[in-house]
Amino acid sequence: MLTPKETSVHGIPSMFLTHASDVLGDTSDGLSGSNIAKAFAGYAFDLDVHIPHASYPFDVPNKRTALLENLRCFEPEDQYRIIKELCEHPNLPQPVPDSVNNLKIQLIARYSDQFGSVSSETLNVTLVEEAKHWLSDYPASLKLYETALTKFNNNVFERNLLDDLRLSLELLLKAIFNNSKSFENQIPQIGGFISSKGGSKEFSNMFRTLVDYYSKYQNSFVKHNDAVIEEEVEFIFEMTSSFMKHLVKMSIKG
Repeated sequence: MLTPKETSVHGIPSMFLTHASDVLGDTSDGLSGSNIAKAFAGYAFDLDVHIPHASYPFDVPNKRTALLENLRCFEPEDQYRIIKELCEHPNLPQPVPDSVNNLKIQLIARYSDQFGSVSSETLNVTLVEEAKHWLSDYPASLKLYETALTKFNNNVFERNLLDDLRLSLELLLKAIFNNSKSFENQIPQIGGFISSKGGSKEFSNMFRTLVDYYSKYQNSFVKHNDAVIEEEVEFIFEMTSSFMKHLVKMSIKG
């Protein structure tokens, strides 16, 4: 019989597994005991792993304990996948509770580099790589951009993904314009900046107008608890990437 895996320095810490079990096994906002048992029975069969709690009702005090003891039987990379998929389980309360969304975001942010299978199948990869290249001299902006990319690639289409993109662009504008203005207060300066770098009047006006609409769109979602639409997030991501690429390229012109 396989024994529970001990957490290694390269694994997911026991404290995080406990937290994940508390969230996913929560009485109000988590999964039912029968859903937990059914999901883990499937994982155990697929991965040929023995688990202590494959059927419901459990022989432990609560479902959080059963979930944790089952989870500990798997390798770290499987634990990562299981937690992520349970955060997306169709039988979770709808809309998905903030505690579950936050768990998924924390999982991805902390452990996707080790265990996540990250590959964008929809974003313009060339544009994204170009944006990352041009942001290399702006580490604060780049860090937030890469955080947003990780969330996108892991299907975390939440408001804070848009917030990451917005703040990344805002930090870039502050660095280029050498000021501390808010995002909205940077917009009037953009047209003049482009004109000063040789851009046509038409391009300057178009760029400034697009950033203005971008800001209004962001405000609608970031400042209000609205559900974001996957296709729109993809468009906003690529628009942000294009803004950044061109702003940095223009900033280095004489």
